[in-house]
Amino acid sequence: MSVRDDLWGVAVEQYGYVTTADARDLGIAVVELGKLAHRGRLERVSYGLYRFAEWPVFANDSLMEAVLWTRDPRAALSHDTALAVYEVSDINPAAIHLTVPPRVRRIRRTQPNAAVAVHYEKLTPEQIGWWEQIPTVTLSTAIDQCIATGVRTDILTTAINTARRLGRIDEATATRQHQALRNPPR
Repeated sequence: MSVRDDLWGVAVEQYGYVTTADARDLGIAVVELGKLAHRGRLERVSYGLYRFAEWPVFANDSLMEAVLWTRDPRAALSHDTALAVYEVSDINPAAIHLTVPPRVRRIRRTQPNAAVAVHYEKLTPEQIGWWEQIPTVTLSTAIDQCIATGVRTDILTTAINTARRLGRIDEATATRQHQALRNPPR
């Protein structure tokens, strides 16, 4: 197999994107990504992030791009963005919200094409799931995050009620979240 074929196998799972970390994991020298980009076989999206030019463009591309842009394998869509993708309320986030683990140095590099809001929080493996092959916090975690950040009560009430009706959260969680809405954290 060629370097390009090896990278393609990863890109299939990531909306056509590959990172320098993916190349290293495959035993491919990072310089090969630059060579492929120079030849027009990959597009350089941002530092350490590339995309296969022939991969079709989809509506969710910017979400995967944002997650991979963090260069943190534990990054996940979160907060308002997670509520939006789960379609449990009428929230319309102004930015793509991501959660990454707390770190000494904050992410400061140029953001991807869309506006991004990075939150630093330690998440357990149980708090992270998948939506359309993109790492995303669970619905319960997203609602808790939105309560903590002060998202409008009517949006969150709708999200909790819809999630409960769809069986995405249990009654105890819904009750706890409704209570948290009545007594928000300060």
